[in-house]
Amino acid sequence: MKEFEPLPQPDHLRELPSQAPCQMQLRAQTPGPRRRRQACRQVPHPVAMDESSGQPDVHTYKSLAEDGPFCSVEPPKRPTGSLVMHSMAMFGREFCYAVEAAYVTPVLLSVGLPKRLYSVVWLLSPVLGFLLQPVVGSASDHCRARWGRRRPYILALGVMMLLGMALYLNGDTIISALIADPRRKPIWAISITMTGVVLFDFAADFIDGPIKAYLFDVCTHQDKERGLHYHALFTGLGGALGYLLGAIDWAHLELGRLLGTEFQVMFFFSSLVLTLCFIIHLCSIPEAPLKDTAKDTPPRQAPQDPASSSDRMYEYGSIEKVKNGYVNPELALQGGKTKNPPAEQTQRTMTIKSLLRALVSMPAHYRCLCISHLIGWTAFLSNMLFFTDFMGQIVYHGDPYSAHNSTEFLIYQRGVEVGCWGLCINSVFSSLYSYFQKALVPYVGLKGLYFMGYLLFGLGTGFIGLFPNVYSTLVMCTSFGVMSSTLYTVPFNLIAMYHREEQEEQRQQTQGGGLDSSWRGQGLDCAALTCMVQLAQILVGGGLGFLVNMVGSVVVVVITASAVALIGCCFVALFVRYID
Repeated sequence: MKEFEPLPQPDHLRELPSQAPCQMQLRAQTPGPRRRRQACRQVPHPVAMDESSGQPDVHTYKSLAEDGPFCSVEPPKRPTGSLVMHSMAMFGREFCYAVEAAYVTPVLLSVGLPKRLYSVVWLLSPVLGFLLQPVVGSASDHCRARWGRRRPYILALGVMMLLGMALYLNGDTIISALIADPRRKPIWAISITMTGVVLFDFAADFIDGPIKAYLFDVCTHQDKERGLHYHALFTGLGGALGYLLGAIDWAHLELGRLLGTEFQVMFFFSSLVLTLCFIIHLCSIPEAPLKDTAKDTPPRQAPQDPASSSDRMYEYGSIEKVKNGYVNPELALQGGKTKNPPAEQTQRTMTIKSLLRALVSMPAHYRCLCISHLIGWTAFLSNMLFFTDFMGQIVYHGDPYSAHNSTEFLIYQRGVEVGCWGLCINSVFSSLYSYFQKALVPYVGLKGLYFMGYLLFGLGTGFIGLFPNVYSTLVMCTSFGVMSSTLYTVPFNLIAMYHREEQEEQRQQTQGGGLDSSWRGQGLDCAALTCMVQLAQILVGGGLGFLVNMVGSVVVVVITASAVALIGCCFVALFVRYID
């Protein structure tokens, strides 16, 4: 077959900046002779024919010397309203988290859950999340649903959250309506309630990764930073509202009498808020499905030479573009699409073992960021999970094991109530701090924000543990908000910067004729980072209970949280990589 020589490039195109070829090739995909003439290069294809006219079809090709195959398509700038709508998922998620924190223990006690099963309830969900989070993250990277890559997973996990809340807040009522045998009721009530708690925790922990990957896929780098700040802002607002509604005595109000119990009241509010927030979130920013990125491009013969497979372009945020010398054709933005069997086989043979291998072999700066995230969440959860108990026992000197009508027990309950107000202060200050983070970044940078969050939390919890006092403890709850906002924003900002840097390096390498096959997926990296939250829950749930029993006082939890946070200060300052 005769080889066709490429036409010489016009002079006026040689003078265009480096971004112009990428933009012109996108315009050349649409029909019309004028836009076809604007392509960087046009070579008549010897085989493919236009079905409607019978004339030879025209394809655009890209020279490695111009921009390389990894010419990223930068998403458009998103308006503030779209980013706020996108952040509503975090509002609904954190609202339901606050409701669970306020009501899950009373619910479990009301159905008669044995104490020996408490650890099963709290550890089963993070163990499942830690094992399956990378699988879901990688699967969303390859999802070809018409609705997009991330939104189908977000919708499914949101439904699971709603189902979990329905089971653990209404489990006793459901069993009472379905089972008449009083001897079987407790067993079924415990089983349904435990299933609901595990299902809710599993879905609520899982959903953070796809939400962050969704934001990264559809936003520019500047919009990613803005979106993460809005995420932190609405996370704090949702938690504050959830704690406030949980503090109301619904049993003595008309709504409580109408719906039956306060558990049904909170399910009504939680399901309403969660449903509305996720509908708004899923309609916030359109997401292009993978299969549509190359659907309208004309067919082309598969390249025989692996090096020639670099004459393709890829969509923003897609993962693992090149594997074993072949290019994944589903991710091509232009240049034709004849399916490449080795690439398809690569996707079909993806297993948990290969994902774990990818996580273990991740670049050092990703690994250090995951370790710092693990340290931060271990310190934060150590304090938050035991904070109300610390207020009741250490600050108020109450006794949770005394008779329920005794003074000591009533004092303990009062301490728990004040501790809930402290958690509300944490949520409100987290929102306020996330709003001012953007103003602080130009002065201290991400490194300063990361270090300051860990330092303030470590000093604040240390002061509370050494000098327990009601008012000073409530004031120090503001440091919890600083840490919460830091954990929700800075690590994901760094992930976005790492990906942006890799895109630039990939473009430079392909300009020089090289081809790097180590491209990482944003869904997988966000999932790896979120896995550290589940691992922190496992460490806290498995270790701090033993530590409290050994020391005999819950104050050791607060001191441990302070020590871990201060260790984290040193780690984020010395080992985490920052990009100017």
